[in-house]
Parts: sequence; structure tokens; C-alpha cells
Amino acid sequence: MGASTPRPGVPVRGSESGRPVMAALDLLGRRWTMRILWELSQAPAGFRELQRRCERMSSSVLSTRIEELTGARLLTLDGDGYRLTQLGQDLVESLSPLAAWSQRWAEEMGPATAGGPG
Repeated sequence: MGASTPRPGVPVRGSESGRPVMAALDLLGRRWTMRILWELSQAPAGFRELQRRCERMSSSVLSTRIEELTGARLLTLDGDGYRLTQLGQDLVESLSPLAAWSQRWAEEMGPATAGGPG
């Protein structure tokens, strides 16, 4: 596993103790991680297919994320390409309530306006 892969019990961004939820949020907050998980939740894919599905992200970023997600035991490589492990599938399923909440949040916030505050 790469030295920079977030791991429960090891200090991560925002948590010196490396609490499991903070390690998970560190990993999930990395650029392209959620997109890779989403794409593989739809169907396994080889490297080039996954890169295509992810709007042609750079191969170096994809390689790094694959290494991190493999090290975190969320995906694996088999005959069909990369696929989510059971742990990875469980993670994607556990995000459903957050997706529902974010939809409600978007509705309450109303349409985004250009040049608004923030």
C-alpha cells in the first residue's frame, strides 16, 4: 500500500488520531476518487475504459487513485478489469443517504445564480 493511502489509526488530514471516519473522508475527498467508485459500481472496467469513463483523466492520477483504492481494499483487479470489492460495494451503498440528503439540500438552496455570494 502506498505511504499516502489514508488508513484508520494513522494520522490523516483533520485527525491526528486517524479515526476511521476521518481516514475514510480523507480518502473519499481526493480528486476523482468518488467518480472512480461510481463508475466501478456500474460495471467493472479495464484501465483505459475507466480512464475514458472518467472524462479522460490523466493516467498518472488514475494510477495513483487505483493504487490507493486497492490498498484501501475498495477495489481489485480481476479478469474483467477493476471492480469493487464487497467493502467497496458496501461503501457505495452507504452513500445513498448522503445522495438523498444532498438532493434535499439542493432543493432548499434553490437555483444557483452566477455572481452570488461566496
